Amino acid sequence: MSNKIIYKTLEQIELIRHSSLLVGKTHAEVAKLIEPGVTTKLLDKIAEEFIRDNGGVPAFLNYNGFPASLCISLNDQVVHGFPSNYQLKDGDVLSVDCGVVKNGYYGDSAYTYGIGEISDVDKLLLKVTKECLQLGVEQAIVGNRLGDIGFAIQNHAENHGFGVVKELVGHGVGVKLHEKPEVPNYGKRGNGTRLEEGMVIAIEPMINAGRAGVKFWDDGWTVSTVDKKSSAHFEHTVAIKKGKADILSSFEEIEQVLNKK
Repeated sequence: MSNKIIYKTLEQIELIRHSSLLVGKTHAEVAKLIEPGVTTKLLDKIAEEFIRDNGGVPAFLNYNGFPASLCISLNDQVVHGFPSNYQLKDGDVLSVDCGVVKNGYYGDSAYTYGIGEISDVDKLLLKVTKECLQLGVEQAIVGNRLGDIGFAIQNHAENHGFGVVKELVGHGVGVKLHEKPEVPNYGKRGNGTRLEEGMVIAIEPMINAGRAGVKFWDDGWTVSTVDKKSSAHFEHTVAIKKGKADILSSFEEIEQVLNKK
């Protein structure tokens, strides 16, 4: 990864938006199928077909050897889980991370789903993690610093007694899947890189129901909580603007599907 931030033109930002909106539509296709008894491998298959049918390429597939189009992380898995023959069951917490490259530009977004009836703790975890993302996005404006985003996320999560993962962070995105700068989900207000017009970043709180600590699996990818408690992950691709961040990805179609269930 280059140490330089890649600033985007308005035209490039629109292309990133197209890719990011395809990610949201892909999530919605996956959301239609999410229910007890469905395998996570089927979700991955449907996502890949939908992305390709819409002129995109799955950004994660074969990225540094990753074997799937979706990162599918269950329950105590934080991120980078593999799709498998595992059948979803009532009470599961399912984090789905999806990336698309289309017309040479990347979009990246994650959403965490509760399967059937989940525990009250998990319901709160999903609600708070999503709120953390929104609070982080609100800080993603010209003149603020990365620490302002991290502080907003960390403060909200820890006020609810949840752990903020520190080993994994958000990132610049657009021309490449992972660019500078790194976007931590913790920090101090007024610290870190200054946010400027033309920056596009993926903000992605990874919040644990229990302790903040994680462990890395021998498969080289999967990351899980140290205490086996659930983790949630929500992510938007965001362009830095004056006054208000421009969210390039969307949860709208996902939530239309979920509200019909």
